[in-house]
Amino acid sequence: MTETSTSQAKTSAISSNNNKVSDEKVVNGVNVEKLYEIIGAVSHHAQIAKFNFRAKNKWMDGPHNTTTINDFDGAGQTHNRSQPFSLETDEHPVLLGMEKGPNPAEYTLTALAGCLTSTLIYHASARGIVIDEIETSLSGDVDLRGFLGMDDSVRNGYQQIQVEFKIKADAPEEKLQELVELAQQRSPVFDIISHPTPVCIKLVK
Repeated sequence: MTETSTSQAKTSAISSNNNKVSDEKVVNGVNVEKLYEIIGAVSHHAQIAKFNFRAKNKWMDGPHNTTTINDFDGAGQTHNRSQPFSLETDEHPVLLGMEKGPNPAEYTLTALAGCLTSTLIYHASARGIVIDEIETSLSGDVDLRGFLGMDDSVRNGYQQIQVEFKIKADAPEEKLQELVELAQQRSPVFDIISHPTPVCIKLVK
């Protein structure tokens, strides 16, 4: 990385003038040097920051669906995984399913937990804060009257989601609280869930 790129990288949103990056190249499993190289590259070529993720779903039976995730676009090219991921969604028998996988709402909690945690780890690594352990508990409240069309005043989805972080690290509590707040500010999935996202749905032949 050039000296100019390094300077721009350290003034980006993921850094802080009051925090020094660890001398280690890898912190919390994140290659910090490469992370700043990415920041520097994006600062020069914003187009490579554009990503498009995709998923293909197939209905199986009842509430059972199978979603396949493979290719995506990013950094100016299309990427294919060495092996596609197959995700099963279903419902518990109390909701007329066969329990062949978590339900979609539970996947939403999974996505939120994974994204918040990853975001926190990236920002902690950029600041040289070593994290020993993170455990996150999530819960969400749903009222079926919305989904069943029984009461239009009841929301179809989660009415509220509770997230609790338990973090073990050699850092003062105020630093950990700062990381939790950064996770909320920068997590893509938190943004998707907490703000309206335009969704275009159409029938195709």
